[in-house]
This record gives sequence, structure tokens and C-alpha cells, in this order.
Amino acid sequence: MLKLLRPAVTRALTPLARALVSRGVGPDAITALGTLGTVAAALFFYPRGQLFAGTLVITFFVLADLLDGVMARMTGPGSTWGAFLDSTLDRVGDAAIFSGLAVWLALEGERVQAGVALFCLVAGALVSYVKARAEGLGMTCDVGLAERPERLVVGLVSAGLSGLGVPYVLPAGLWLLAAASAVTIGQRLLHVRRQAVALPPRTLR
Repeated sequence: MLKLLRPAVTRALTPLARALVSRGVGPDAITALGTLGTVAAALFFYPRGQLFAGTLVITFFVLADLLDGVMARMTGPGSTWGAFLDSTLDRVGDAAIFSGLAVWLALEGERVQAGVALFCLVAGALVSYVKARAEGLGMTCDVGLAERPERLVVGLVSAGLSGLGVPYVLPAGLWLLAAASAVTIGQRLLHVRRQAVALPPRTLR
């Protein structure tokens, strides 16, 4: 669903991207700004229990993840450094979001839910690592139930609705996200294993 929505979002962001590029702003700057804003908002609002306000601010900065891609396509072929920076800072932003939620849940005495939030943090990083490692070995790994956009949507929507007073939505969202991330890790491991066993043996360092 999110992949289907991406073209429409890209069209909406194109005028802003064109204006920024015309003023000499590069996509790497937008990537860094988006991550900085996400981290600051997640670690400021969420531990205070201001889940709805934090989610609104984080969502604004998360859009930079799409904006920098639009800008990169306008300025020519994407650079290796830009792709590396974007992927690395994505992990930083995700870690801040779930760390902020975990801190708030722990302060509220919800230790089990805080642990689930930390599991979502670790599992999300592992989902991305499995793909990166597989591609580094020359294999593909574009499979899985919960990729980063889906994980962000579930996490942010459940946090935002919880901030509006909707009961049980945050625990439900975190447990759903934890289960989906675990399934995704399994899917990717199996996918890579099928490719690996079909390859001729080689020495890896």
C-alpha cells in the first residue's frame, strides 16, 4: 500500500524539492536535518508522555526521507555517499523513536511494554542489517512483511492515537510490530538461505 502511495507523495513534494534545489540546498542536508529533527522530537516529547505532539513533529521530519530522494533524482544519479548516509541515519531516527517510547513506558511502570518497544528497536535494525549483508554478498533480499515504512506507520499511528487517549492502541501496535518484525527477519533469512545454498562454495573473509 505504501509503495502505491509513494508516487502521489512524490508528486506533492516535487515543487518543494525543486525550490530547495534551485536555492542550492542538497539532499544530504535534508537527510541530516530530517534525522536531527526526528531524534530531537522523539527524545523530547515521548519521554514526557506527549505522544500526540511528538508524533506530529516526527511525522513532519520523517517526510524528509521522501523529500531528499526527490531532490537526489532532480540533481542527477544518486551518489554512493548519499545512499549510505540516508540508510545509516534512518537507523538513528528509528532508534530514537522506539527509545523515546521505551523510556516513557518504563517511567510509567509498564516494564513489559518497554521491553517490547526495545525489541521493536533491535528487530527493526536486524531487518535492515540482514538485507544489507545479503546485498553485500551479491544476493537479493527484497522480501518481508514489515519493511521500514510499514514499521514507522504502525509505530507512529499507535503512539499518536494513544496520545489522543485511545486505550490499548499503543500496546497493540507494539506487539503487532514486534511480531511482524520477527516474521520479516525469518522471511529474509529463509530467502537468503535459498539463494546461498544454490551458489557455488567460496571463501569469505
